[in-house]
Amino acid sequence: MSSPPPRPISVVELDLAGLDGPVLSLRPVPGGPALRAGAVYALVRVEGRPAATVLGTVADGEDPAEVLGSLARARLAETGPRTDAERLAAARPLARPDVLARAREGLPPPRTSVVVATRERPEQLARALDSLLVQDHPDVEIVVVDNAPRTTDTHELVTRKYADRVRYVREDTPGLAVAHNAGAAAAEGEVLAFTDDDVIADPHWLTALTEPFAADPGLGCVTGLILPARLATPAQILLESHGGFAKGFAPRLYDPAEPPADEPLFPFTAGSFGSGANMAFRAAALRQAGGFDPATGTGTAARGGDDLYAFVAVLSAGFRLRYTAEALVWHHHRDTWQDLRNQAYGYGAGLTAYLTATLVRHPRLLPALLARLPRGLAHARAMTARRGETAEGGVPGEHGTHHHPWPRSLSRLERRGMLYGPIGYAKARAQAAPRKGAGR
Repeated sequence: MSSPPPRPISVVELDLAGLDGPVLSLRPVPGGPALRAGAVYALVRVEGRPAATVLGTVADGEDPAEVLGSLARARLAETGPRTDAERLAAARPLARPDVLARAREGLPPPRTSVVVATRERPEQLARALDSLLVQDHPDVEIVVVDNAPRTTDTHELVTRKYADRVRYVREDTPGLAVAHNAGAAAAEGEVLAFTDDDVIADPHWLTALTEPFAADPGLGCVTGLILPARLATPAQILLESHGGFAKGFAPRLYDPAEPPADEPLFPFTAGSFGSGANMAFRAAALRQAGGFDPATGTGTAARGGDDLYAFVAVLSAGFRLRYTAEALVWHHHRDTWQDLRNQAYGYGAGLTAYLTATLVRHPRLLPALLARLPRGLAHARAMTARRGETAEGGVPGEHGTHHHPWPRSLSRLERRGMLYGPIGYAKARAQAAPRKGAGR
Protein backbone atom coordinates (compact mmCIF):
# COMPACT_ATOMS: atom_id res chain seq x y z
CA MET A 1 0.00 0.00 0.00
CA SER A 2 1.42 3.36 -0.96
CA SER A 3 1.89 6.00 1.73
CA PRO A 4 -0.44 9.02 1.70
CA PRO A 5 0.89 12.17 0.03
CA PRO A 6 2.69 14.58 2.35
CA ARG A 7 0.83 17.52 3.78
CA PRO A 8 1.88 21.12 3.10
CA ILE A 9 4.93 22.30 5.03
CA SER A 10 5.40 25.86 6.28
CA VAL A 11 8.65 27.49 5.12
CA VAL A 12 10.21 30.09 7.42
CA GLU A 13 13.43 31.89 8.32
CA LEU A 14 14.86 31.64 11.83
CA ASP A 15 17.69 33.94 12.91
CA LEU A 16 19.80 33.16 15.98
CA ALA A 17 22.16 35.42 17.92
CA GLY A 18 25.05 32.96 17.84
CA LEU A 19 25.17 29.22 18.29
CA ASP A 20 23.70 29.33 21.79
CA GLY A 21 21.99 32.70 21.56
CA PRO A 22 18.32 33.58 21.61
CA VAL A 23 16.07 33.72 18.58
CA LEU A 24 16.38 37.13 16.94
CA SER A 25 13.51 36.66 14.51
CA LEU A 26 11.16 34.06 13.08
CA ARG A 27 9.21 34.93 9.96
CA PRO A 28 7.74 33.36 6.81
CA VAL A 29 9.93 33.42 3.72
CA PRO A 30 9.38 36.45 1.45
CA GLY A 31 5.90 36.29 -0.02
CA GLY A 32 5.10 33.08 1.83
CA PRO A 33 2.07 32.26 4.01
CA ALA A 34 2.11 32.60 7.78
CA LEU A 35 3.52 29.76 9.87
CA ARG A 36 0.86 27.30 10.99
CA ALA A 37 0.83 24.28 13.26
CA GLY A 38 2.30 21.16 11.70
CA ALA A 39 5.49 20.50 9.78
CA VAL A 40 7.80 23.50 9.43
CA TYR A 41 10.91 23.79 7.25
CA ALA A 42 13.26 26.54 8.45
CA LEU A 43 16.32 28.24 7.07
CA VAL A 44 18.55 28.83 10.08
CA ARG A 45 20.57 32.02 10.05
CA VAL A 46 23.25 32.93 12.57
CA GLU A 47 23.22 36.71 12.94
CA GLY A 48 21.83 36.95 9.45
CA ARG A 49 24.10 34.43 7.71
CA PRO A 50 22.54 31.26 6.24
CA ALA A 51 23.91 28.30 8.16
CA ALA A 52 21.60 25.27 7.97
CA THR A 53 18.08 24.01 7.47
CA VAL A 54 15.93 22.15 9.97
CA LEU A 55 12.58 20.44 9.86
CA GLY A 56 10.32 20.34 12.88
CA THR A 57 6.76 19.87 13.96
CA VAL A 58 5.04 22.66 15.85
CA ALA A 59 1.94 21.54 17.71
CA ASP A 60 -1.03 23.75 18.51
CA GLY A 61 -0.19 25.89 21.53
CA GLU A 62 3.58 25.44 21.24
CA ASP A 63 5.95 28.38 20.80
CA PRO A 64 7.37 27.99 17.27
CA ALA A 65 10.48 30.00 18.12
CA GLU A 66 11.25 27.76 21.07
CA VAL A 67 10.69 24.51 19.14
CA LEU A 68 12.62 25.55 16.03
CA GLY A 69 15.33 27.36 18.01
CA SER A 70 16.10 24.20 19.95
CA LEU A 71 16.27 22.15 16.75
CA ALA A 72 18.45 24.77 15.09
CA ARG A 73 21.00 24.86 17.93
CA ALA A 74 21.27 21.08 17.87
CA ARG A 75 21.70 21.14 14.11
CA LEU A 76 24.41 23.77 14.21
CA ALA A 77 26.27 21.81 16.87
CA GLU A 78 26.45 18.94 14.35
CA THR A 79 27.44 20.93 11.28
CA GLY A 80 30.65 22.57 12.47
CA PRO A 81 32.22 25.99 13.11
CA ARG A 82 30.28 29.22 12.82
CA THR A 83 32.37 31.91 14.55
CA ASP A 84 34.22 34.40 12.33
CA ALA A 85 37.61 32.96 13.33
CA GLU A 86 36.49 29.41 12.60
CA ARG A 87 34.91 30.45 9.30
CA LEU A 88 38.20 32.00 8.21
CA ALA A 89 40.14 28.90 9.21
CA ALA A 90 37.68 26.68 7.35
CA ALA A 91 38.00 28.88 4.25
CA ARG A 92 41.78 28.69 4.03
CA PRO A 93 41.90 25.59 1.83
CA LEU A 94 39.62 27.36 -0.64
CA ALA A 95 41.92 30.17 -1.69
CA ARG A 96 45.46 31.44 -1.61
CA PRO A 97 46.56 33.75 1.25
CA ASP A 98 46.65 36.79 -1.04
CA VAL A 99 43.04 36.16 -2.08
CA LEU A 100 41.95 35.83 1.54
CA ALA A 101 43.77 39.05 2.38
CA ARG A 102 41.84 40.93 -0.30
CA ALA A 103 38.60 39.39 0.95
CA ARG A 104 39.31 40.63 4.48
CA GLU A 105 39.82 44.15 3.14
CA GLY A 106 36.09 44.28 2.36
CA LEU A 107 36.51 45.41 -1.24
CA PRO A 108 33.23 46.64 -2.76
CA PRO A 109 31.58 44.38 -5.31
CA PRO A 110 32.12 45.33 -8.95
CA ARG A 111 29.45 46.93 -11.13
CA THR A 112 26.98 44.17 -11.91
CA SER A 113 24.25 43.55 -14.45
CA VAL A 114 21.45 41.16 -13.48
CA VAL A 115 19.94 39.35 -16.47
CA VAL A 116 16.48 37.83 -16.11
CA ALA A 117 15.18 35.84 -19.09
CA THR A 118 11.42 35.41 -19.16
CA ARG A 119 8.56 34.28 -21.37
CA GLU A 120 4.90 35.10 -20.77
CA ARG A 121 5.02 35.09 -16.96
CA PRO A 122 4.50 38.76 -16.05
CA GLU A 123 3.14 38.13 -12.55
CA GLN A 124 6.10 35.99 -11.53
CA LEU A 125 8.49 38.39 -13.22
CA ALA A 126 7.08 41.34 -11.26
CA ARG A 127 7.62 39.46 -8.01
CA ALA A 128 11.23 38.73 -8.96
CA LEU A 129 11.93 42.30 -10.11
CA ASP A 130 10.54 43.75 -6.89
CA SER A 131 13.09 41.70 -4.96
CA LEU A 132 15.93 42.73 -7.29
CA LEU A 133 15.15 46.41 -6.91
CA VAL A 134 15.77 46.34 -3.15
CA GLN A 135 19.21 44.70 -3.27
CA ASP A 136 21.92 46.22 -1.08
CA HIS A 137 24.46 46.04 -3.92
CA PRO A 138 25.84 49.56 -4.56
CA ASP A 139 26.10 49.48 -8.37
CA VAL A 140 23.66 47.36 -10.35
CA GLU A 141 21.58 47.40 -13.51
CA ILE A 142 18.71 45.01 -14.27
CA VAL A 143 18.11 43.65 -17.77
CA VAL A 144 14.96 41.71 -18.66
CA VAL A 145 15.15 39.58 -21.80
CA ASP A 146 11.71 38.89 -23.27
CA ASN A 147 12.27 35.57 -25.03
CA ALA A 148 10.13 34.75 -28.07
CA PRO A 149 7.10 36.64 -26.72
CA ARG A 150 3.60 35.84 -27.93
CA THR A 151 2.04 38.89 -26.30
CA THR A 152 3.10 42.38 -25.25
CA ASP A 153 2.49 41.69 -21.54
CA THR A 154 6.13 41.57 -20.50
CA HIS A 155 7.03 44.66 -22.52
CA GLU A 156 4.16 46.60 -20.97
CA LEU A 157 5.06 45.47 -17.46
CA VAL A 158 8.71 46.50 -17.76
CA THR A 159 8.21 49.77 -19.62
CA ARG A 160 5.28 50.96 -17.51
CA LYS A 161 5.80 49.69 -13.96
CA TYR A 162 9.60 49.63 -14.02
CA ALA A 163 10.40 52.45 -16.44
CA ASP A 164 13.91 53.89 -15.94
CA ARG A 165 14.72 51.16 -13.41
CA VAL A 166 14.80 48.03 -15.61
CA ARG A 167 16.10 47.67 -19.17
CA TYR A 168 14.02 45.73 -21.67
CA VAL A 169 15.57 43.53 -24.37
CA ARG A 170 13.54 41.49 -26.84
CA GLU A 171 14.99 38.25 -28.22
CA ASP A 172 12.76 36.52 -30.76
CA THR A 173 14.70 33.25 -31.06
CA PRO A 174 13.43 30.84 -28.38
CA GLY A 175 15.91 29.33 -25.96
CA LEU A 176 17.28 30.20 -22.56
CA ALA A 177 20.92 30.26 -23.69
CA VAL A 178 20.06 32.54 -26.61
CA ALA A 179 18.22 34.85 -24.21
CA HIS A 180 21.16 34.86 -21.80
CA ASN A 181 23.57 35.69 -24.61
CA ALA A 182 21.30 38.55 -25.68
CA GLY A 183 21.21 39.87 -22.13
CA ALA A 184 24.98 39.54 -21.78
CA ALA A 185 25.51 41.45 -25.03
CA ALA A 186 23.30 44.31 -23.84
CA ALA A 187 24.64 44.43 -20.28
CA GLU A 188 27.25 46.92 -19.13
CA GLY A 189 28.45 45.33 -15.89
CA GLU A 190 31.88 43.91 -15.16
CA VAL A 191 30.02 40.98 -13.62
CA LEU A 192 26.94 39.36 -15.17
CA ALA A 193 24.49 37.77 -12.73
CA PHE A 194 21.69 35.51 -13.91
CA THR A 195 18.51 34.47 -12.17
CA ASP A 196 15.04 33.28 -13.14
CA ASP A 197 11.64 34.90 -13.11
CA ASP A 198 10.34 32.37 -10.55
CA VAL A 199 12.63 33.40 -7.68
CA ILE A 200 12.62 35.97 -4.91
CA ALA A 201 16.12 37.22 -4.15
CA ASP A 202 17.27 37.82 -0.60
CA PRO A 203 18.19 41.52 -0.19
CA HIS A 204 21.88 40.60 0.27
CA TRP A 205 21.90 38.10 -2.60
CA LEU A 206 23.68 40.14 -5.23
CA THR A 207 26.33 41.57 -2.92
CA ALA A 208 27.20 38.11 -1.59
CA LEU A 209 27.24 36.67 -5.11
CA THR A 210 29.57 39.33 -6.55
CA GLU A 211 31.93 40.33 -3.71
CA PRO A 212 34.19 37.30 -4.36
CA PHE A 213 35.07 38.68 -7.80
CA ALA A 214 36.72 41.70 -6.19
CA ALA A 215 38.85 39.47 -3.98
CA ASP A 216 39.98 36.95 -6.60
CA PRO A 217 40.92 38.15 -10.11
CA GLY A 218 41.13 34.53 -11.29
CA LEU A 219 37.53 33.85 -10.39
CA GLY A 220 35.27 33.30 -13.40
CA CYS A 221 31.99 32.22 -11.82
CA VAL A 222 30.14 32.28 -8.49
CA THR A 223 27.02 30.31 -7.65
CA GLY A 224 24.73 30.52 -4.64
CA LEU A 225 22.12 28.83 -2.49
CA ILE A 226 18.62 28.08 -3.82
CA LEU A 227 15.90 27.19 -1.31
CA PRO A 228 12.19 26.46 -1.78
CA ALA A 229 9.81 29.39 -1.43
CA ARG A 230 6.90 27.02 -0.84
CA LEU A 231 6.40 23.36 0.03
CA ALA A 232 2.68 23.20 -0.55
CA THR A 233 2.22 20.28 -2.97
CA PRO A 234 3.50 16.69 -3.09
CA ALA A 235 5.54 17.51 -6.20
CA GLN A 236 7.31 20.40 -4.48
CA ILE A 237 8.02 18.34 -1.37
CA LEU A 238 9.29 15.37 -3.37
CA LEU A 239 11.67 17.56 -5.37
CA GLU A 240 13.08 19.20 -2.25
CA SER A 241 13.37 15.93 -0.34
CA HIS A 242 15.79 14.79 -3.05
CA GLY A 243 18.00 17.84 -2.71
CA GLY A 244 16.08 20.39 -4.77
CA PHE A 245 18.50 22.94 -6.21
CA ALA A 246 20.54 23.52 -3.05
CA LYS A 247 24.23 22.66 -2.78
CA GLY A 248 24.53 22.92 0.99
CA PHE A 249 26.01 25.55 3.27
CA ALA A 250 29.75 24.86 3.11
CA PRO A 251 31.73 27.24 0.86
CA ARG A 252 33.53 25.56 -1.99
CA LEU A 253 36.14 26.59 -4.52
CA TYR A 254 36.58 24.64 -7.76
CA ASP A 255 40.00 25.24 -9.26
CA PRO A 256 41.00 23.56 -12.55
CA ALA A 257 44.61 23.72 -11.36
CA GLU A 258 43.71 21.62 -8.29
CA PRO A 259 40.85 19.22 -9.20
CA PRO A 260 38.79 18.06 -6.19
CA ALA A 261 39.58 14.50 -5.14
CA ASP A 262 35.94 13.74 -4.29
CA GLU A 263 34.69 14.45 -7.84
CA PRO A 264 36.40 11.96 -10.16
CA LEU A 265 34.69 13.37 -13.28
CA PHE A 266 35.66 17.00 -12.59
CA PRO A 267 35.09 19.35 -14.39
CA PHE A 268 32.26 17.35 -16.00
CA THR A 269 30.37 17.14 -12.68
CA ALA A 270 28.78 20.50 -13.44
CA GLY A 271 25.55 19.65 -11.62
CA SER A 272 27.39 19.94 -8.31
CA PHE A 273 28.62 23.47 -9.01
CA GLY A 274 25.30 25.30 -8.85
CA SER A 275 22.22 26.10 -10.91
CA GLY A 276 21.21 28.69 -13.47
CA ALA A 277 18.73 30.43 -11.16
CA ASN A 278 21.63 31.71 -9.05
CA MET A 279 24.90 32.29 -10.90
CA ALA A 280 27.24 35.11 -11.86
CA PHE A 281 30.16 35.32 -14.27
CA ARG A 282 32.97 37.76 -14.75
CA ALA A 283 31.92 39.20 -18.11
CA ALA A 284 35.39 38.86 -19.62
CA ALA A 285 35.64 35.22 -18.50
CA LEU A 286 32.25 34.32 -19.96
CA ARG A 287 33.12 35.91 -23.28
CA GLN A 288 36.53 34.23 -23.34
CA ALA A 289 34.79 30.90 -22.72
CA GLY A 290 32.46 31.49 -25.67
CA GLY A 291 29.28 32.43 -23.82
CA PHE A 292 26.29 30.12 -23.53
CA ASP A 293 25.79 27.52 -26.24
CA PRO A 294 22.63 28.70 -28.08
CA ALA A 295 21.63 25.11 -28.86
CA THR A 296 21.12 24.36 -25.14
CA GLY A 297 18.56 25.43 -22.58
CA THR A 298 14.83 25.45 -21.98
CA GLY A 299 12.98 26.43 -25.11
CA THR A 300 15.25 24.42 -27.42
CA ALA A 301 15.13 20.80 -28.51
CA ALA A 302 17.95 20.13 -26.04
CA ARG A 303 15.59 20.92 -23.11
CA GLY A 304 18.35 22.19 -20.78
CA GLY A 305 22.04 22.14 -19.95
CA ASP A 306 22.83 25.80 -20.71
CA ASP A 307 24.08 26.57 -17.20
CA LEU A 308 26.09 23.34 -16.93
CA TYR A 309 27.76 24.02 -20.26
CA ALA A 310 28.77 27.52 -19.15
CA PHE A 311 30.23 26.27 -15.86
CA VAL A 312 32.45 23.74 -17.62
CA ALA A 313 33.42 26.20 -20.36
CA VAL A 314 34.59 28.79 -17.82
CA LEU A 315 36.53 26.20 -15.79
CA SER A 316 38.07 24.81 -18.99
CA ALA A 317 39.23 28.31 -19.87
CA GLY A 318 41.28 28.29 -16.66
CA PHE A 319 39.04 30.29 -14.33
CA ARG A 320 37.95 29.26 -10.85
CA LEU A 321 34.36 28.76 -9.70
CA ARG A 322 33.13 29.45 -6.16
CA TYR A 323 29.96 28.40 -4.36
CA THR A 324 28.67 30.48 -1.44
CA ALA A 325 25.52 29.88 0.58
CA GLU A 326 25.39 33.54 1.59
CA ALA A 327 24.03 34.37 -1.88
CA LEU A 328 20.45 33.17 -1.41
CA VAL A 329 17.37 33.09 -3.61
CA TRP A 330 13.98 31.53 -2.86
CA HIS A 331 12.71 29.41 -5.75
CA HIS A 332 9.06 28.67 -6.52
CA HIS A 333 9.19 25.00 -7.46
CA ARG A 334 6.66 23.86 -10.05
CA ASP A 335 3.65 22.50 -8.24
CA THR A 336 2.09 19.66 -10.26
CA TRP A 337 3.01 16.06 -10.90
CA GLN A 338 3.23 16.73 -14.64
CA ASP A 339 5.63 19.59 -13.93
CA LEU A 340 7.83 17.15 -12.01
CA ARG A 341 7.68 14.62 -14.86
CA ASN A 342 8.72 17.30 -17.34
CA GLN A 343 11.50 18.38 -15.00
CA ALA A 344 12.84 14.83 -14.59
CA TYR A 345 12.97 14.30 -18.34
CA GLY A 346 14.51 17.73 -18.87
CA TYR A 347 17.22 17.07 -16.29
CA GLY A 348 18.26 13.90 -18.08
CA ALA A 349 18.17 15.51 -21.51
CA GLY A 350 20.01 18.62 -20.33
CA LEU A 351 22.77 16.55 -18.74
CA THR A 352 23.74 14.67 -21.88
CA ALA A 353 23.00 17.66 -24.12
CA TYR A 354 25.50 19.78 -22.20
CA LEU A 355 28.11 17.00 -22.36
CA THR A 356 27.53 16.75 -26.11
CA ALA A 357 27.80 20.51 -26.49
CA THR A 358 31.02 20.54 -24.48
CA LEU A 359 32.65 17.90 -26.65
CA VAL A 360 31.38 19.42 -29.90
CA ARG A 361 32.62 22.90 -29.08
CA HIS A 362 35.70 21.84 -27.08
CA PRO A 363 36.88 18.54 -28.61
CA ARG A 364 40.22 18.87 -26.84
CA LEU A 365 38.37 17.86 -23.65
CA LEU A 366 37.47 14.39 -24.97
CA PRO A 367 40.67 12.67 -23.77
CA ALA A 368 40.15 14.11 -20.28
CA LEU A 369 36.56 12.87 -20.19
CA LEU A 370 37.50 9.37 -21.38
CA ALA A 371 40.28 9.19 -18.80
CA ARG A 372 37.85 10.03 -16.01
CA LEU A 373 34.98 7.77 -17.10
CA PRO A 374 35.88 4.54 -15.21
CA ARG A 375 36.10 6.22 -11.80
CA GLY A 376 33.24 8.53 -12.67
CA LEU A 377 30.88 5.68 -13.57
CA ALA A 378 31.71 3.84 -10.36
CA HIS A 379 31.00 7.02 -8.41
CA ALA A 380 27.70 7.52 -10.29
CA ARG A 381 26.57 3.93 -9.58
CA ALA A 382 27.23 4.45 -5.87
CA MET A 383 25.26 7.69 -5.89
CA THR A 384 22.37 6.06 -7.78
CA ALA A 385 22.23 3.18 -5.32
CA ARG A 386 21.92 5.61 -2.41
CA ARG A 387 19.19 7.55 -4.18
CA GLY A 388 16.62 4.82 -3.63
CA GLU A 389 17.15 4.68 0.12
CA THR A 390 14.62 6.21 2.50
CA ALA A 391 14.97 7.80 5.89
CA GLU A 392 12.63 8.36 8.82
CA GLY A 393 10.42 11.42 8.85
CA GLY A 394 8.96 11.39 5.34
CA VAL A 395 9.70 15.07 4.67
CA PRO A 396 12.63 17.18 3.46
CA GLY A 397 15.26 17.97 6.04
CA GLU A 398 18.97 18.07 5.38
CA HIS A 399 19.69 18.71 1.71
CA GLY A 400 20.50 15.57 -0.19
CA THR A 401 18.72 13.15 2.16
CA HIS A 402 16.06 11.05 0.48
CA HIS A 403 13.08 10.96 2.80
CA HIS A 404 10.60 10.09 0.04
CA PRO A 405 11.32 7.20 -2.31
CA TRP A 406 12.06 8.64 -5.73
CA PRO A 407 9.44 7.10 -8.02
CA ARG A 408 10.81 4.65 -10.55
CA SER A 409 8.70 6.33 -13.21
CA LEU A 410 10.69 9.54 -12.72
CA SER A 411 13.98 7.65 -12.85
CA ARG A 412 12.89 6.07 -16.12
CA LEU A 413 12.02 9.51 -17.49
CA GLU A 414 15.46 10.80 -16.50
CA ARG A 415 17.13 7.90 -18.29
CA ARG A 416 14.98 8.44 -21.38
CA GLY A 417 15.94 12.10 -21.28
CA MET A 418 19.62 11.16 -21.09
CA LEU A 419 19.26 9.02 -24.21
CA TYR A 420 17.50 11.85 -26.00
CA GLY A 421 19.88 14.66 -24.95
CA PRO A 422 22.49 14.28 -27.73
CA ILE A 423 19.71 14.00 -30.32
CA GLY A 424 18.00 17.07 -28.94
CA TYR A 425 21.24 19.00 -29.00
CA ALA A 426 21.87 17.99 -32.61
CA LYS A 427 18.36 19.14 -33.55
CA ALA A 428 18.74 22.44 -31.73
CA ARG A 429 22.14 23.05 -33.28
CA ALA A 430 20.77 22.37 -36.76
CA GLN A 431 17.87 24.76 -36.15
CA ALA A 432 19.98 27.55 -34.61
CA ALA A 433 20.58 30.50 -36.92
CA PRO A 434 23.91 32.32 -36.70
CA ARG A 435 23.60 35.05 -34.11
CA LYS A 436 25.62 37.70 -32.41
CA GLY A 437 25.84 37.50 -28.63
CA ALA A 438 28.20 36.94 -25.75
CA GLY A 439 31.15 35.04 -27.12
CA ARG A 440 29.55 34.53 -30.53
